[in-house]
Amino acid sequence: MRRMFIQTSLKTMPYTLHQAVHHTLTIKKSQFIACVEPMADRQQAQQRVQQLWAEHPQAAHICWALLAGGQSAAVDDGEPSGTAGRPMLDVLRHQQLDGVLATVVRYFGGVKLGAGGLVRAYTDSVAQALLQAEKIPIFTLSRLQCTVPYALEGVVRRVIAQRQLSLEQVNHGQQVELVFSLKSEQQDSIQQLLNELCHGQILWQD
Repeated sequence: MRRMFIQTSLKTMPYTLHQAVHHTLTIKKSQFIACVEPMADRQQAQQRVQQLWAEHPQAAHICWALLAGGQSAAVDDGEPSGTAGRPMLDVLRHQQLDGVLATVVRYFGGVKLGAGGLVRAYTDSVAQALLQAEKIPIFTLSRLQCTVPYALEGVVRRVIAQRQLSLEQVNHGQQVELVFSLKSEQQDSIQQLLNELCHGQILWQD
């Protein structure tokens, strides 16, 4: 049996976002334009930040935080150390997100907020954006490979179709080899079901 891991978590199920969501917060004339969006990796995140600079050339700061497949980043972009990127990253972690980039474009309004005020502003900007976002669970996937006699090919195909599994490959030789993927939590029950329906004539490949 071969496994394909999209994401693993022993304690909690991680989530990503369906699409980008924006929220604007104004505090003492400073404008904080937050965006949370799905993001694959650090390279794509950096490209997105460069795009934001092109869209907001007069901004004072563009701070950002990333969690994506083990890659993380917390960028203050000139704000006092630890007042922007890290609080934003903490919000993503607290909400069990992965594959997500949070950015906040700040236009300075002329009034300094202090370290505590900045932490609250960047935290609230991202948190408010996430309140509007649609979260999507990230599942761990397993890929299973089995061999059955030709007479049982239809049985396996029906189970795959009925349970909405993903049939990836079918090879016809002396017997029929099928490769399909499914959520890891389904694996034991699906294998048990197919073992019963095929009366022990199904062979699982390592």
